[in-house]
Amino acid sequence: MTDTWLPSLQTPTPEEGYALAIKLSRMAVKMTQPDDAVRQQLRTIYERDAAMLTATSAIVATHFQTVAAANNYWKD
Repeated sequence: MTDTWLPSLQTPTPEEGYALAIKLSRMAVKMTQPDDAVRQQLRTIYERDAAMLTATSAIVATHFQTVAAANNYWKD
């Protein structure tokens, strides 16, 4: 991939860090399954599955831990 979609893990606030964690998760899915039509078809499956949605939350939480650590937990 030649474009830079992730120039840094640094964010000014925890809220922006959380948004970055979500983006990291979404980009992983997009890179793993580059076909938009297939991703849309799969979404109809997991959007109604509580276990899959819980797993998604766990993945975002893991990414947020990484972003928070990269930002020294936003300490002054």
